[in-house]
Amino acid sequence: PILIDQEGGRVNRLKNIISFENLTSEFFGKKFIKKPKEFNFFYKLFIDKTTYLLKLIGVNINTCPVLDLRNKGSSSIIGDRSFSSNPKIVSKIGDYCINYHHNNGLGTVIKHIPGHGLALFDSHLKISVIHNKKKYLIKNDFLPFKRSKSFFAMTAHLIYSSYDAKHTVTHSKKIIRDVIRKKIGFKGILISDDISMKALKYNLYENATKALDAGCNLVLHCNGKIKEMKKLSKIIPLIDVFTQKKTSQFYNFLG
Repeated sequence: PILIDQEGGRVNRLKNIISFENLTSEFFGKKFIKKPKEFNFFYKLFIDKTTYLLKLIGVNINTCPVLDLRNKGSSSIIGDRSFSSNPKIVSKIGDYCINYHHNNGLGTVIKHIPGHGLALFDSHLKISVIHNKKKYLIKNDFLPFKRSKSFFAMTAHLIYSSYDAKHTVTHSKKIIRDVIRKKIGFKGILISDDISMKALKYNLYENATKALDAGCNLVLHCNGKIKEMKKLSKIIPLIDVFTQKKTSQFYNFLG
């Protein structure tokens, strides 16, 4: 698996090759509402060009779509990376994104499951605690992730106090089991967000092992510090049978 963050908009790792800065998820969300025919044409073209470039450089997984809702008063870390504040619109465009990637032979990673839109802080820097009630979360933030056909999903480094007042989603057995696996029904490989982010309070080793113990199948370490990566690679256990099976399914999909 070779992953890249290539959402478009400000999350554009290929900016030295092609400019996607104006093609934000918000742009496509508005286009979807106001001019659906234009949306269908331009969004497919956008994904086709993106996947062509990714395959050209050897990437086989794009860590998108962002299925988080846009909420007033929340941190700008999501902002225009969200398609909409309407969960049904986010869900529909997310399905387009996944299907277009799959049709072009690339995997996707839905993020940040079960929803990052209510976060008050950037989880790269600080933890956010979400106090909304379960009923609200199920009807809103959790809805876009439900029954997704994506092979992969990425966890949110947030605390949902109505489910688990102590642990972030990444470290919460209860949320991964009861919300992500059962309520949302995600059946694929669950990946942690970057374990070097400051929203996680432990050291790298504990952040990684606690994520795996909670039910994440893989952990991401993305700060580029190779010495840390080498240490982690020696102490993190081999992938389990479930992850091996799902990875094989993904490889079969790639052909």
